[in-house]
Amino acid sequence: MSDNYRSREERRRAMNDNKPEGKSQGKPKKKKKGGLFRKIVAAVLLIGIIGLIAGVGTFFAMISDAPKVDDSVLKNSFSSKVYANDGKTVVKEIGAQKRTYVQYDEIPQVVKNAFIATEDVRFYKHHGVDFYRIGGALMANFKNGFGAEGGSTITQQVVKNSFLSPKKTVKRKVQEMWLAYQLERKYSKQQILEMYLNKIYFASGEVYGIERAAEKFYGVKSVKDLTLDEAAMLAGLPKAPTTYNPVTNPENATKRRNTVLNLMAKNGFITQAEADKAKQVDVQAHLAKQTESTSKYDVFIDQVIEEVKKKTDADPFSAGLEIYTTLDTNAQDYVDDVMNNKVVNFPNDKFQAGLVVVDNETGGIQAIGGGRNRVSGGLNFATNMRRQPGSTIKPILDYGPAIENLKWSTGQPIKDEEYHYSNGTPIRNFGRNYKGWVSAREALGRSLNIPALKAFQATGADKAKEFATGLGLKLDEEDGEAYSESYSIGGFRTGVTPLQMAGAYSAFANEGMYNAPHTVTKVKFPDGTEIDLTPKPKRAMQDYTAFMMTDMMKSVVNESYGTARAVRTPGLEIAGKTGTSNFSAAEKQRYNIPDAGEKDVWFNGFTPNYTISVWTGYETAKDGYILSPNETGMAKNIFKHVITHISEGKPKGSFKQPDSVVERSVEKPTGKDLKRPSGSTPSSLITKEYFVRGTAPTKVSQTFVKKEKEEKKEDKKEDKKEKKDNKDNKDVKPKITASYSGGAISVNWSASNAASDTTFTVTMSSPNGSEQLASGAGAGGKTISNPAPGATYSFTVTTNTGQSASSSVKVPDSSDQATEDDSTKPEDDGTTDDNQNEDNSNTDQNNGSDQGDDSSTQPDDNQNSNNGNNGNNGSNSGGSNSGNTDNNNNDSGNANEGNNGNNNNNGGTTPPPADNGGSDSGSQTPQTPATPSTPSTSATPQQEPTTEN
Repeated sequence: MSDNYRSREERRRAMNDNKPEGKSQGKPKKKKKGGLFRKIVAAVLLIGIIGLIAGVGTFFAMISDAPKVDDSVLKNSFSSKVYANDGKTVVKEIGAQKRTYVQYDEIPQVVKNAFIATEDVRFYKHHGVDFYRIGGALMANFKNGFGAEGGSTITQQVVKNSFLSPKKTVKRKVQEMWLAYQLERKYSKQQILEMYLNKIYFASGEVYGIERAAEKFYGVKSVKDLTLDEAAMLAGLPKAPTTYNPVTNPENATKRRNTVLNLMAKNGFITQAEADKAKQVDVQAHLAKQTESTSKYDVFIDQVIEEVKKKTDADPFSAGLEIYTTLDTNAQDYVDDVMNNKVVNFPNDKFQAGLVVVDNETGGIQAIGGGRNRVSGGLNFATNMRRQPGSTIKPILDYGPAIENLKWSTGQPIKDEEYHYSNGTPIRNFGRNYKGWVSAREALGRSLNIPALKAFQATGADKAKEFATGLGLKLDEEDGEAYSESYSIGGFRTGVTPLQMAGAYSAFANEGMYNAPHTVTKVKFPDGTEIDLTPKPKRAMQDYTAFMMTDMMKSVVNESYGTARAVRTPGLEIAGKTGTSNFSAAEKQRYNIPDAGEKDVWFNGFTPNYTISVWTGYETAKDGYILSPNETGMAKNIFKHVITHISEGKPKGSFKQPDSVVERSVEKPTGKDLKRPSGSTPSSLITKEYFVRGTAPTKVSQTFVKKEKEEKKEDKKEDKKEKKDNKDNKDVKPKITASYSGGAISVNWSASNAASDTTFTVTMSSPNGSEQLASGAGAGGKTISNPAPGATYSFTVTTNTGQSASSSVKVPDSSDQATEDDSTKPEDDGTTDDNQNEDNSNTDQNNGSDQGDDSSTQPDDNQNSNNGNNGNNGSNSGGSNSGNTDNNNNDSGNANEGNNGNNNNNGGTTPPPADNGGSDSGSQTPQTPATPSTPSTSATPQQEPTTEN
């Protein structure tokens, strides 16, 4: 126990002894910790001091070459020069000639408040730089992306537009802040605001400065006359002058003005009630009529100014810039002539057109046709006007995506049939009919709507959107609605511009590479700084998509079914697509527009070098509608003239087939699968189409092989039948006899073993030539009156089965006895050339018929020797009774011509009598018996309808 106790005591003492030791040991540790902390703090302070020194040094280094605040630069403007695409020709100098300077005291408070609430609400509280606003802008940019909100004050904007280049660098931003601070030290807030309001850019047509803007938009004599809603509208313009222009874009302008009014109410410049009241005013209610006409190249230069401001933030009217553009003066001059009615004949003054010419390789805009009878600052129908594209969207949203993503061929079969959208709404073609199975090429060439929708559905809206976005068309973002199936045929809520469509189509011609259409290549600033503004090319589609779509669009121009055959131009390879859009039912009813009236007509076309997008129509529905052929064809007419002019004297080029594409012969579509033609496929049903390499069909069509087998079976049956018929035909033996008696020749023909459908063709050869006597079914006879004395007449009968027989007779001379028998027997047995086929006999019949028609009037003159005599004995020799008056004839198989009051009994069955006794003619003179003749030895002729000679 004691040992334990002692041990416990020892343990306690040991523990107690260790306590001070523990405390003494802990203190050094704390000292160590404290020493480390002090070291860290010291290091941070040291780094901070070094950083501060470095930062201050860097700051002063950055501002060391900053320009000085120059009064003349602040209050004066320096004009900018605009160069054509040759880099040498100055096409215009834009600058201060349209400035109207106004003093601070002349500017109404409502205008000042509108700009301060919109641009710099803490203007009167900061010293040139608003760090609170910079912090807010950083947060906004962090949340919504860089550029979501700017932190520049009005003072900084004055500095930027007056002294600095627009390069977005840290150095420029530091210099901007430094100069803003210097400006605030030198000038009062009132002076700075005055500078700002007199320098700011408002609209195309060189409209800058608040006084000039008030006059331009509202026609007021002084800025003092502006109302609250007008001041708010002008305060909203500088952010995007074209987008928010109330003249050309009233919808966007209204939204922007209302935003300014809300900011004014939020910051206490006006009450909410005042803001709401101002919002009720129509943004176009007080606008002045735009009457100032444009000058040369103004339409193009408006786009130049827009691009410079958007890409550089510089003011082209005051910054003294050198602006290098893509303008082709030759092309622009010609386009201006087109717009001014010097090339084509527009139907009326209100008919409008807009067009853009783009270089395919670079995307550079060569010329712009902004519209007809334009005024400065008015609507630009090429760059600002958005209309439904109609069928011109089909290559972009339907067939292009299908080739790109599904590797469709140009011959992809699509069934054109009764169809509807996914929601059940019917869709129809323009012609309200269906073509059945067609190729994608033909569907595009005919501009069929149903195959286009099917192509859109096959690819899907997301892929279609992706494809269009790659071509610069952000349709759903701009329209504020998701892609719908109606997009497949151009059914947009708002639409597109010719500028956008020209850029999109140029990528097809440029092997799938998209260059954003642009007018400016570079800008040079007074300090020597240059900025390259040429957009970088990007791949929008595979080369096989570009080539195959181009070839399909060539069919729109070249094929007989194509809708753009009118643009064909000798020597130029042209591809393109037409498009039209219709009025709504409400518009038709309101403006009394016929069903055939069209709202928009487009043609987007290209050669290997240039793309041109042309829109035609009327600005509003009340101005008119497109109906006449001249109107509907105007877009194509304009394209053809412009493309021909700009291509003169330049290499024409051609569309090159890439290695990724192969051409193959296929049968025209009759079902969902394409197949190679067989040896039995008719040439008219074989076509050549393009395929992505590795996707061409390998199966050979059996369609016509089966048909060929069936046809061979039928041919064998026909051959058997024909052989049987030929055998039967060999037994047919025709006969013909000819005899002379009583001054006439009697001819009779027949055949043994003749079928009911056996036909005869009888010809006669005489001193007057050869002629056809008769042609038809059944046996028969003919009489030749008044033959030439001493002449020999030959007759031949031929059946449709190829057998023939001949006979001849010689007419006695006048010195011979009247009773001489000149009849002859047939020359052969009535059979000739048993091997003749039915086709040959038919040919002979036709030739005989033609001869009979040509000589049918000859016998009339030669046969009637007793014309006009009364009381003559009628000669009845199986022949004709001509020229007798009031005779009653009992002829068999006769042709009775030229008789007055005769009764004809044609087609009789009585054979010619041996004795030619005349009928009672009613003559006063006793009858004289006719000269008897020897009857013919031939068989009695069969009944046959008479043929007149």
